[in-house]
Amino acid sequence: MPQGKPEVVPDDGLTTRQRRNRPIFAIHTGEMKGKSTAAFGMALRAWNQGWSVGVFQFVKSAKWRVGEESAFRALGELHEQTGQGGPVEWHKMGEGWSWARKSGSEEDHAVNAREGWVEIKRRLAEERHDFYVLDEFTYPLKWGWIDAADVAKTIADRPGRQHVVITGRSAPPELVEVADLVVEMTKVKHPMDTGQKGQRGIEW
Repeated sequence: MPQGKPEVVPDDGLTTRQRRNRPIFAIHTGEMKGKSTAAFGMALRAWNQGWSVGVFQFVKSAKWRVGEESAFRALGELHEQTGQGGPVEWHKMGEGWSWARKSGSEEDHAVNAREGWVEIKRRLAEERHDFYVLDEFTYPLKWGWIDAADVAKTIADRPGRQHVVITGRSAPPELVEVADLVVEMTKVKHPMDTGQKGQRGIEW
């Protein structure tokens, strides 16, 4: 893709503008770090376009507030106060989904994950957000908590122009098949190889 130009232009009857503006379903998978970081970079661009951003974290602890969460909550407040950027919603399974008003500590994780997916399906049907980050969503799929075939069909058939990014290791083949963009993070070197643990400002 030299200079951002496709090597092949399909004869699909679409104009360049129509083809360019099709909604993207992206997957960031692989063993190396950076999957969520890349997804939140895309979400930052979406916010700057004035798009509604919905973030749904499926594994993070309620006690662990990552740097991106603080930043995006601040951007959401900035939008509410000034109209700059777009609205932001941030939900994470570890604290109990905010719409359910229930304590996550008393929920079975599998039931909680399925509850989150049901809500996302509802939002996709309503075209609630322009940009979705389903962070670490591959894990409840891998563990069999949520049906991967249902996720693939729901995202492939989603209405309107809703962009979806899923992160996590071992992305199911059903999702890879229907995705538009799949990135696999591979390790060349990592500080942990020399005994260095994660640090503030780099991992969170």
